[in-house]
Amino acid sequence: MVKKILMQTYLWVLLLMLYAPILIIVIYSFTEAKVLGNWTGFSFNLYRSLCNTSAHHSLMNALVNTVAIAFIAATVSTLLGSVAAIGIYNLRARSRKAMGFINTIPILNGDIITGISLFLLFVSLGITQGFTTVVLAHITFCTPYVVLSVLPRLKQMNPNLYEAALDLGATPMQALWKVIIPEIRPGMISGFLLALTISIDDFAVTVFTIGNQGLETLSTYIYADARKGGLTPELRPLSAVIFVVILVLLIIINRRADKAKNK
Repeated sequence: MVKKILMQTYLWVLLLMLYAPILIIVIYSFTEAKVLGNWTGFSFNLYRSLCNTSAHHSLMNALVNTVAIAFIAATVSTLLGSVAAIGIYNLRARSRKAMGFINTIPILNGDIITGISLFLLFVSLGITQGFTTVVLAHITFCTPYVVLSVLPRLKQMNPNLYEAALDLGATPMQALWKVIIPEIRPGMISGFLLALTISIDDFAVTVFTIGNQGLETLSTYIYADARKGGLTPELRPLSAVIFVVILVLLIIINRRADKAKNK
């Protein structure tokens, strides 16, 4: 009994440590105090101010850039990662292990090293840094995560399904689209969401590949804002909205996955 109570207490303390910072941001997004921690009464003024694009033009531009980069990078990396996972899965055992090891290197590698490496690559190739280089950089470090999300689904799949489809007259592309893709779709969706959140969250790689043409993302905007001596209060409601949107997406996807399992 005591052991069970200690385990539950530990679990709740751990969850509190993980979600308390987010909860604090959400709570203080409903007050118009300029300083976080100073409650001046319940108010939606920060949300109204956030919707005023003329007052926060640079912040909204950074948000649009971040979302655009994240969706492009997540979409492309999902396609590339899924194809790569299928290719890795069909290799021989030794080659599969080698490619799996190579795929984990960018994940274990420090973000700052990845950012410097890509910066030097773009400079050596004479590529002007800006929106395109940031997207390419995000695709580079997001793709390995998609591969890791799709590979387990391939391992769970019946290996005879593809061959059976070919024997029944399907072309390789038809078998891929109608047999393999439906089997790995949950992994692709998980990889897409993971790539999306990683791209939105990234700072180290972005700051090395963003260039000096005035492009800003949320991470670089927040960094520049913090160096000025404080954070824009409207970042609190924006953070709360982003958290709620991602939470709702995860709940919807998990419920659909549960319904698919129960069928």
